[in-house]
Amino acid sequence: MTQALAHRWRFFRAGGFDQVQLETPADLAALRGLDQKLWASLACPVNNLELDRRMLDYIDLNKDGRIRAPEILDVVDWTLARLRDPAVLFENGPLQLASLTDDAVGARLRLAAQRLLAVLGRADGDSLVPADTANLAQLFPPHEPNGDGLVPATLTDDAELKAAIADIIASLGAQTDRSGEAAIGAEQIGEFFAQARQLHAWHARAAEQGLDAFGEGTVAAVEALSAVRAKIDDYFTRVAMAEFDPRAAALMNAQEAELVRLSSLSLADAGEVAGLPLAAVQHGDELPLDKGLNPAWQGAIGEFRQRVVVPVYGELERLSREQWQHLVALCGNYLAWQAETPKVAIVEVLKRGRILELVEQDAEARLLALVEKDKTVAEAADGLVELDKLIRLRHGLITLLRNFVSLQSFYARQDKAVFQAGTLYIDGKSCDLAVEVDNIEAHAKVAAASDCFLLYCACTRRGEPVRGKEAMNIVVAVTAGSEGDLQAGRHGLFYDRDGNDWDAKVVKVVQSAISIREAFWSPYRRISKLVSDQVQKLAASRDADMVSKTAAKVGETGAPGAATPAPAFDIAKFAGIFAAIGLAVGALGTALAAVVTGILSLAWWQVPLLLLGVLLAISGPAMLLAWFKLRRRSLGPILDGNGWAVNAKARISIPFGTALTQMAELPKGSDRALRDPYADKPLVWPWILLLVALAAGYYAWSQGVFSPEPPAAPAEVATPAQQ
Repeated sequence: MTQALAHRWRFFRAGGFDQVQLETPADLAALRGLDQKLWASLACPVNNLELDRRMLDYIDLNKDGRIRAPEILDVVDWTLARLRDPAVLFENGPLQLASLTDDAVGARLRLAAQRLLAVLGRADGDSLVPADTANLAQLFPPHEPNGDGLVPATLTDDAELKAAIADIIASLGAQTDRSGEAAIGAEQIGEFFAQARQLHAWHARAAEQGLDAFGEGTVAAVEALSAVRAKIDDYFTRVAMAEFDPRAAALMNAQEAELVRLSSLSLADAGEVAGLPLAAVQHGDELPLDKGLNPAWQGAIGEFRQRVVVPVYGELERLSREQWQHLVALCGNYLAWQAETPKVAIVEVLKRGRILELVEQDAEARLLALVEKDKTVAEAADGLVELDKLIRLRHGLITLLRNFVSLQSFYARQDKAVFQAGTLYIDGKSCDLAVEVDNIEAHAKVAAASDCFLLYCACTRRGEPVRGKEAMNIVVAVTAGSEGDLQAGRHGLFYDRDGNDWDAKVVKVVQSAISIREAFWSPYRRISKLVSDQVQKLAASRDADMVSKTAAKVGETGAPGAATPAPAFDIAKFAGIFAAIGLAVGALGTALAAVVTGILSLAWWQVPLLLLGVLLAISGPAMLLAWFKLRRRSLGPILDGNGWAVNAKARISIPFGTALTQMAELPKGSDRALRDPYADKPLVWPWILLLVALAAGYYAWSQGVFSPEPPAAPAEVATPAQQ
C-alpha cells in the first residue's frame, strides 16, 4: 500500500470513466497496489482474443480457460523479475539476451537461450523472437525426453510399450506432449492399470475355482446344461424314489396306458413324447448319454454331452449322480463369478485378453520408468519453457494490459482491441466493432443490454480454413448511419485481422437506435409505410372485389336461357354520390383554406417557426428517445456475453460511434455526374394540385371570403310624421 501511495498514477478519461495509463516499468511495478475497482476488466476468456494463444495459456495457471486479475498480477511480477531493463516491454523488437537479469534465474534463461540459438543454427546470435520457439518439435524432439512427465510412443523403441501407449490413449484419451505429440502421463497409466488389475484378479479367481474348465465355450456350456437341467434332475429323482420303495419302480417309468395312447398317434412331432421320463429308471444311478434316452431329448442331451461332459470327463457313455452334481456346481459357480464382473471402462475399448496381456507383461512398471526418465531433464527443459514464456510476454504483455486493466487500445483507435475480430462491410457501411462469439442466442440475451444495434452474422470460408476453422459467428455493432435494409438474410463480407475474407450472412438482429438523424426521419418513414400499406390493401381488396363481381356477371350471362336485363339508370343514386363527393371536397377545401388563412395571417418570420414547431412535434419524441438510448450505449454487455468481467461503464458515445462505423464516401477529387438517366420520373400532378389549392385559398382570402361580415344595421322605421 505504501508503494501504491508513493507512485503517481496517470489517468485518461474515455468511455465515461477514468482509465489508468500504463506507460512505464514503474506503472507495472506498482500495478498490484492499484485498487481493482479502477480496473476496466477483472477477467476475460482465453478464446476469441487476437493474442498469442500460447502466451495466454502460460498466464492461465489453473487451466480453466479464463484469465483473472490475480493471474495478471502474478505474470507481471514474474516478467519484471526476469528483465534487467523492463522498459523493453514498451518497445518493439526481439528479446535481447542482454536484457535478462544477472541472477541465477537470468543465468539459467541465458543458458537455455544459447542452447536454443545453437539448435537454430545461430550460435553467435544474441536475440530471440516468438517465431524461434513456434515449432515445439524443434525445441523438444518427440524421440527425446523433455521433462514434462508425459510419454509419447516415439519416446521408446520397445514395440510392446508403443502398443501399450496406443491402447491407453485409445481407452482414456491423450495429453499433448511438449513436442506436440499425443502422450500419456503417470496419472493415466495408474488409472488404466488400476482397472486392468481388477479385471486380472477377477479372471484369476476363475482359474482358482476351476471355472475355466470349459475354456472359450463356457457360455455355451452353461446354456447347454441349463437346457437339460430340469429333465436330468427329474430322472435322478425318479431313480431315488425307486430306491426308496421298490414298488415305485414301475410307476416311475412311463405308464402303459400313456404308451398305448401314443402308439395311435403320429410321433413325427416330438412334443407328445417330451413329457415322458428322460430314461427308464432301471438304468439306476447312471444316466445313459447315448442310447436308451427319450427321443425328444436326444439332441439336447447330445449338445450337453459335447459342451459340458466331454471337456471335464472325456467321452463318457453314462453320467453318474455325483458327476452330474459336480457339473451343476461348476456352472453355478461360473454364473456367480460372471455376476461379479468388474465394471471397468477400458473393457468398452479393448478386449479382455489384451488387457490381461498388458498386466502380465508388467507394462505399468515399464511405462512409469519411462515417465521418470523423461522427468530427469525437467530442469533443463523447464528453462526452455520459461524462455519461450518470456519471449511471448515480451511481445504481448503490454497489449494485454492495455485491453484488460484499461481499454486504451479500444478508445485510442490506433490499433484494434484484442477482442475486435475484424471489419464487416455491409449495406454501404464498414463496422469495426466485430466480436467473435460461440453461441449466438446465449450472447444475444446478455448483449441486448448494451443498447446497441447488433447484427449477428454466420461467417463461412469453404475450402479455405483459417486457423483450422471454415465457419465462425460474429456480433457486429452498427453505431452510425441508418438502419436501411439491415435485416436477417442480408449478406456482407467480413475481413478478419489477418485480411482473410469471409462470406457473412445476417442471422439475427437486435434492434436499437443507431443515430439521431435516423430517429428524425423514422416517424415519417413509419407514416409513409402505414399509408403505403393501407393503399395497397385497399387497392388489392378493390381489385379482388371487381374480379369476383365480373366473374359472377359472366357466370350469370353464360347461363342457358338466362337474359340479364340492363340495369336502369338511377339518377337519385348518382346524385347522392356526387353530393357526397362534393361535401368531401368542400370540407377538404375549407380545412385547407383555414390552414392557409392561419399561415397567411402570421408575420413572415413566424412561418419558419411554425414549420419548425410542427417538425419538432412529429420528430421530437423519437429524437429524444434515441438521444437517451445512444447515451446509454455500452461495450460492457457485448464483452460480458463472451465471458468477460467488464468492471466499468465503457460507453460508446455518439462521436465515438461514428468512428467505429464508417459510411460510404466518394474519394476526394472524384468527378460526379448528378444526372441519373434511369431515375424515377417525379410526380408533377400532386404539386400542381397543391399549388392550385393554395392559389385558390389565397384568392378567397384576399376577397374576404373567409373574413367574418359585420352584422347589418337595423332598418329605420318611418314615423307617421316622416311619412
